[in-house]
Amino acid sequence: MENNQPIIIKRVKRFAAGHHGGAWKIAFADFATAMMAFFLVLWLMSTATPEQKIAIAGYFKDPIGFSESGTPFVIDLGGSPQLAPERTINPEVKTEAPQEKIPIERDTVESLAEQVEQERLELLLKELQTKVEENPQLLKFKDQISFEITPDGLRIQITDAANRPMFDSGSARLKPYFEDILLAMADTIKAVPNKISISGHTDAKPYSGQGDFGNWELSANRANAARRALVAGSYPDSQVARVVGFASSQLFDPKDPFNPINRRIDIVVLTKKAQRAIEGDQPPPPPDTGTQGGAPADPNAIPPGQEPLPAHELRQKLNLFEGGGMKDPTVPGTGS
Repeated sequence: MENNQPIIIKRVKRFAAGHHGGAWKIAFADFATAMMAFFLVLWLMSTATPEQKIAIAGYFKDPIGFSESGTPFVIDLGGSPQLAPERTINPEVKTEAPQEKIPIERDTVESLAEQVEQERLELLLKELQTKVEENPQLLKFKDQISFEITPDGLRIQITDAANRPMFDSGSARLKPYFEDILLAMADTIKAVPNKISISGHTDAKPYSGQGDFGNWELSANRANAARRALVAGSYPDSQVARVVGFASSQLFDPKDPFNPINRRIDIVVLTKKAQRAIEGDQPPPPPDTGTQGGAPADPNAIPPGQEPLPAHELRQKLNLFEGGGMKDPTVPGTGS
């Protein structure tokens, strides 16, 4: 018997899974945008001033109460929003008072100023030391030049040597190499606004000249000669606070009063405190007054009541210490 049943073959078709779409990209973009805005707000809050924060807070509390005269935006580089009380819907909006400046005590200010001045003098000391080391002319006299920070300021001390004095014996005439030292230092010293004090010192050997001229006059003349050399080296004469002679009253080597090192010139770059101690609290100079026509007064004009001196009397006044002896300008021919 034949089997006529049909044969049924089932074929299963397989299809790839359907694409789920790009909705996740939109969600991730929203998240990235939110994070960027969050960090932008953090940055703005860290850089905004207290006044700007007050203005921003006021804008969100009462947007209508801010005028549109400056900018339509809350934060703008061109300005900040301003309150318009006539348009506000919240009359209780008030801006906080600006923080008052914290007063600083005078002692604190003076302490900071002294600290800055001390640093300036230390830099000047290093610069002068470098100049001595790098200048062949100054390096030869390194043993005669010393620098020291003192309570009065930076002291530059130039001393005599047995075979290399700064001045002619018994005179205020500078040796050429001492002039070179002063001329080389003038440019560096004038870089700071502090004034200077110049003092001359001698050893204990009595002055051998005749008359009333002695070590006091000699030390003062030598200090003044050093001042003239600095001025010739472009140092402002108005920055010299004091020129003084101490004779042998302040020996550098008290154990050996005749030691050449006692003959020295001290240049002190003064601190403001030391300068005030020398000059005192001087009032500011009076303003220049003009004549009736409005023209400025002549600074070289002779004050009323003072007649110009004759030539021979003027020379006598300018050369009181000529030749080592003190002259009396009223008696012709005095002195040695």
